[in-house]
Amino acid sequence: MDADTAPLIVVAGVIERDGRFLITRRLKHTHLADLWEFPGGKCERGETHVACLTRELIEELGVAAEIGDEILSTEHRYSDRVVRLHFRRCRIADEPRPMLGQEMRWVLSSELLALPFPDADRDLIATLVASSRPTR
Repeated sequence: MDADTAPLIVVAGVIERDGRFLITRRLKHTHLADLWEFPGGKCERGETHVACLTRELIEELGVAAEIGDEILSTEHRYSDRVVRLHFRRCRIADEPRPMLGQEMRWVLSSELLALPFPDADRDLIATLVASSRPTR
């Protein structure tokens, strides 16, 4: 792939507290506006996944985070770009604040299925919902 078609590297945080996941709504006038997402963003050139997510959570939510293991990595082709998305578990100690004016919610895994998310998030949501179901 050349530089114009190389995938955008995006890292998103899966933050769970009291059985609920923190999600934010993408701002108007952005790619995939008004869809819900797990907070995070694009890696800058030479930036590690941990450094990227640490920076993005401070910028978006005003919180320091402990960045954990990767849960899932997926690549998705949209009509105008290819995104390679890495989802990582995160822990935050402070209360998040919507620093960019974005809507923010804590939701149960079962609620994730009813909300509009980018197509690239489908595998993660399926994983989170499946892992929260009680085993028989």
